[in-house]
Amino acid sequence: MSSPTGPASGLPVRMPRPRQPGRHRRPEPLAAPEGAPALVLAVPGTPGAATRSLAEEVVSIARSELPGLDALIGYLDGDGAEFPSVQSVLARAADERTARYEQALAAGVEAKEPDGPVAIVAPLLAGPDGALLRRVRQAVMDSRVAAELTDVLGPHPLLAEALHVRLSEAGLARADRARLFTVATAADGIILAAVGGEEAVQAAGITGMLLAARLAVPVMAAALDEEGSIASVAEQLRSAGSQQLALAPYLIGPEIEAELVERAAKEADCPVAEALGAYPAIGKLALAKYTTALGIAPQQPQGAPVR
Repeated sequence: MSSPTGPASGLPVRMPRPRQPGRHRRPEPLAAPEGAPALVLAVPGTPGAATRSLAEEVVSIARSELPGLDALIGYLDGDGAEFPSVQSVLARAADERTARYEQALAAGVEAKEPDGPVAIVAPLLAGPDGALLRRVRQAVMDSRVAAELTDVLGPHPLLAEALHVRLSEAGLARADRARLFTVATAADGIILAAVGGEEAVQAAGITGMLLAARLAVPVMAAALDEEGSIASVAEQLRSAGSQQLALAPYLIGPEIEAELVERAAKEADCPVAEALGAYPAIGKLALAKYTTALGIAPQQPQGAPVR
């Protein structure tokens, strides 16, 4: 039985952990500032249950990294309550901010009038896609809400890590090249499939170099939305000596029809890994774009070291 001064004798007493002194102490956990703008994840592609599940997982990861974060999901092709459009999500965020301010005044609470952006909009895109980014920008303008638009999530070492994991899950790469075992189906050449034309291919190539360093095999980027690009890169890799190719989609998933990826794999005559999906790095990178735009950026997420 416990006493007024603590647990009964014999029971363990949990003492607070002392704060670690010096420059190696752990940083205090970051939290979203009071009244901070919402993070709005702009999701491309046709809305559906799978897309919603992916987007919800991404914002869940972001919230877990920044307590107090107001994270919302808007769809480029959204319509209605089930899949709200980017415009309607931004308008609702603006209305809710105004309502909170007016409620505070009505309650006699001294409150600062809201200023600055209502939301920070982060496109759910691994690389630049001019057509989709123009649509996101237009959606923000059409909302008539003060909002900032961030850049896409890549290139970044964490995306190279995510691609490595997806390839290893498909049996197309070793999870750790330092381990003394082989994977019979491991690819000796990777086609990094991006969408967005030449600009997207160049950006994907940067992440591709990081992936090549991890796998110690050649990696070349190609455009899914340019006819002949995948086949051309496959031929270049085979001419350079690669015999077992693999296609790695440099995509989160919703931005392109899955059939196009499958068609590209047939065109290159090679197996294909899953898209990046809701890999934890995606949520962390979306949050990093938000905190950087807000000026509260913690230490940038780092990629895992090459093994």
